[in-house]
Amino acid sequence: MKNIFKILSALFLIGITSIACKENEDEPVMSQTVYAIASRDSDLSSLKAAIDKAGLATTLDGTGTFTVFAPSNAAFSTFLSANGFASLNDVPVAALKEILLNHVLAAKVPSGAITTGYVSTLAKGGASSARNISMFINNASGVKINGISNVTKADIMASNGVIHKVDAVIGLPTIVTHALANPNFTSLVAALTRTDMPNFVGILSGTASSPFTVFAPTNTAFTSLLTELSFSNLAAIPKGTLENVLKYHVVAGANVASTDLTNNMTVTTFQGGTFKITTTGGVKITDTNNRVSNIILTDVQCSNGIIHAIDKVLLP
Repeated sequence: MKNIFKILSALFLIGITSIACKENEDEPVMSQTVYAIASRDSDLSSLKAAIDKAGLATTLDGTGTFTVFAPSNAAFSTFLSANGFASLNDVPVAALKEILLNHVLAAKVPSGAITTGYVSTLAKGGASSARNISMFINNASGVKINGISNVTKADIMASNGVIHKVDAVIGLPTIVTHALANPNFTSLVAALTRTDMPNFVGILSGTASSPFTVFAPTNTAFTSLLTELSFSNLAAIPKGTLENVLKYHVVAGANVASTDLTNNMTVTTFQGGTFKITTTGGVKITDTNNRVSNIILTDVQCSNGIIHAIDKVLLP
């Protein structure tokens, strides 16, 4: 009888151990770190390798609170091919680190808390060593990031945050990236890309004459301008007028954040003219025609400059 009891006890313990091992294999991901989840997900093996190469494993495996937009293996393959890299090993470590940090927020944001607007990533670009890069999230139809990457699987909960899988690597955004991503700037984009304009897209995507500070009129601002000047549409604005107007909204060679704006500040523009900034009763711009525009959104930080949105088109 004692022998039978010992055998049954042993079998019971073996069963419990097997169950425990099985439970460990199937351990809920929410009890694991962001890094551990990436390490065990076969579709995130490129992300895991990139994290290791960039030296971010300790950060994402440690304490903290993160939201990680995690590119799939296919997303990394597309990124490498598009940028002329044969493999992940060819990507410079410093650049790879900032690109990865551009996928990370310093807060846990589940899908139910995602709203359309700007958030700050952990990345920094060449325009400012002090200011973190902005990310534009649009949840109008699904969740799209910076106009280029879609969330394909949300709310993979980790012990130190949450992962949302995405279908494209989110490169460091330029002025043009953020202008294209925000639907409130479609009129500005249409003006900048009019066929008879200089290559504004090339200029504002690059680093020559950067960093740039762009005071970006909204769609509503452009609609008001057309009414004010009695033009039927953007195409009706004369070439010289439109080119001067667009250049008048750009400052070259300076990343001017909202904290740098002071009362009665005179700003010299890329067009060559100046306008005045006042801060009493809100930050406003007075152009050379004494027309006043309000700055309604500040500090959209890009890799090559910064954007502030305004509610009236400035006229030089």
